[in-house]
Amino acid sequence: MNSPVSIEAVMAGLEERQYISDRPLATSIFLALALGRPLFIEGEAGVGKTEAAKVMAQVLGARLIRLQCYEGIDVAHALYEWNYPRQLLHIRLLNDSADRVAAEQEIYAKEFLLRRPLLDAIDNDDPVPPVLLIDEIDRSDEEFEAFLLELLSDFQVSIPELGTIHARRPPFVVVTSNRTREVHDALKRRCLYHWIDYPSVEKELAIVRARAPEAAEQLAHDVTALVHGLRELDLYKAPGVAETLDWARALAQLGATRIDTSLVDATLGAALKYQEDLERAREQLPELVEQARGA
Repeated sequence: MNSPVSIEAVMAGLEERQYISDRPLATSIFLALALGRPLFIEGEAGVGKTEAAKVMAQVLGARLIRLQCYEGIDVAHALYEWNYPRQLLHIRLLNDSADRVAAEQEIYAKEFLLRRPLLDAIDNDDPVPPVLLIDEIDRSDEEFEAFLLELLSDFQVSIPELGTIHARRPPFVVVTSNRTREVHDALKRRCLYHWIDYPSVEKELAIVRARAPEAAEQLAHDVTALVHGLRELDLYKAPGVAETLDWARALAQLGATRIDTSLVDATLGAALKYQEDLERAREQLPELVEQARGA
């Protein structure tokens, strides 16, 4: 893997692709690459965890392989399953074989595998090792976490009929979590860890400028300040950076160059996704808008 040669190179590579990083995140990425360790990134939804992996794939010139976790995910969806129709067809074609037992063993070969993301990341012929994104691991269960330990520690997977498959060149593995539940220590110990918090006003404004250039400068400033005001409320789900970008783009689409109370009220759903949060924000909307415009 053609890894960046310094922390500064990581930051520069990210920023060239409009991902505004801070030095701690760039340091974690650099060390994970240099040491050949998976990187576990945790933080609130919408702060840029998934995007960091996507952009690093671009920086490295590597293919991104994404495994989206969910409740009930298992080996068949994450690693492999056998192509049973093809195996049955092969057996039927071998009915007249002199050594049918030996012939039937042929059905447990790689060509009969349906490759899922984890196997694809470990066993491939890519010119550059891929970036494997295991996204939202907190949505899976502890059994699936335990299944991942072999891959995260040794970059290998075991298939009973084939044995152990080792990565010729390990992928760069990024595991993300929104911390909807605690992930087991055994998984975290196999990774370098980084927490992404909500950015400062200055950093978030820089992100809006880079990722939503269609928003006028004053509008970008107003929206960023307003989102920070919303985060200070007692909300069920505070808006993340992704929502800030969505809101700035939506307002720019409407031709706005600054915010006002009526415009914010009409577009509040771009930032807040729960009825209770909408009601709580609307109770203080005039004050929030005034503070944001004067910030």
